Amino acid sequence: MIRKIYNLYLSPDRTFARELSKILGFVPRYLHYYHRAFTHKSTNGHKGDDPINNFNNERLEYLGDAILDAVMAEYLFKKYPMHDEGFLTQMRSKMVNRKTLNKISADMGLDMFLRQRGTYRVSQTMMGNTFEAFVGAIYLDVGFTTTKKFIIHRILKKHLDVHFLENLNDNFKSLLLEYCQKQQKTISYELLEHSKSKHNREKFRVAVLLDNEQYAEGEDFNKKSAEQEASRIALVKLGVLDMDEEPNNN
Repeated sequence: MIRKIYNLYLSPDRTFARELSKILGFVPRYLHYYHRAFTHKSTNGHKGDDPINNFNNERLEYLGDAILDAVMAEYLFKKYPMHDEGFLTQMRSKMVNRKTLNKISADMGLDMFLRQRGTYRVSQTMMGNTFEAFVGAIYLDVGFTTTKKFIIHRILKKHLDVHFLENLNDNFKSLLLEYCQKQQKTISYELLEHSKSKHNREKFRVAVLLDNEQYAEGEDFNKKSAEQEASRIALVKLGVLDMDEEPNNN
């Protein structure tokens, strides 16, 4: 009876910490970092043009992206001692691309925290960005060593099949080029927009042109990834790929 009354009067922060602990594997210390990680700029956490007072997750997203890259790079460097830079770069790209991060975030149930912070329409892109912000919050809370352990043991081993990714050909530019060669079509790419957020995070919007006509667009945080996304969308429109199909090497 006493326990029931205690649970009934748990503060929102204690409930939040308890739910976070299930994902983290440890009790978070500084909850304000996590509150920020799950506050999207579309909510009332966005306060004007002052970057210091903008209580949203964009800055944490930037930080988490860099930490993920570093941890994945070291992990792959040690796991594949006989492979060259090109292989390691491709593998890292597969592990931290937008689609992979969106899926990890959904599998972990991070959308629940976004909704608790006032975001009711959660898009796929928002999920991946939130995951990066979540990693940034973990780093600020417990430091690099514990964050690295979380990524390896709670992400890599639970939510990623590294051996599957080894055999996955997600080079959509190469697949589209091969298709165009067979169909005798010309292919080129055009940079439509290169912008920066208030926190200097770059974003690229790229179009793929078939026979000099714009056919599809893609956006991402670097130009090569935006070209890959535009190529993927073009392949779907051409009927070469289904919307959720993963290309293979066969």
